[in-house]
Amino acid sequence: MTFAALSDVTRRGVLEQLGDSDASVTDLARRFGMTLTGMKKHVSILEQAGLVTTEKVGRVRTCKLGRRQLEEEAAWIERHRELWSARFDALDELVEHLKSKEKANVQRKRR
Repeated sequence: MTFAALSDVTRRGVLEQLGDSDASVTDLARRFGMTLTGMKKHVSILEQAGLVTTEKVGRVRTCKLGRRQLEEEAAWIERHRELWSARFDALDELVEHLKSKEKANVQRKRR
């Protein structure tokens, strides 16, 4: 759910804005040039993921960063980064091996 929430550029932008200061849904909609309904949907998705909390006082719904940390997601990303890094290293070795093999074949044909 968290990655789905973070997959949208607007929602990532909302999190950046809220990192600076709390904001009403109306203010966020204005900043992103969106309708109030559209921004409410984005905020709702962020809220479901635990990344944002909202509080309604009168007619104003204020948004702020949620308390949820992204340690699990960061650990998942790191595990996959290590996996892909190892795979790319192995691919680099294979490419270098094939290049040197090709170079040796070219030199043998010249003789």
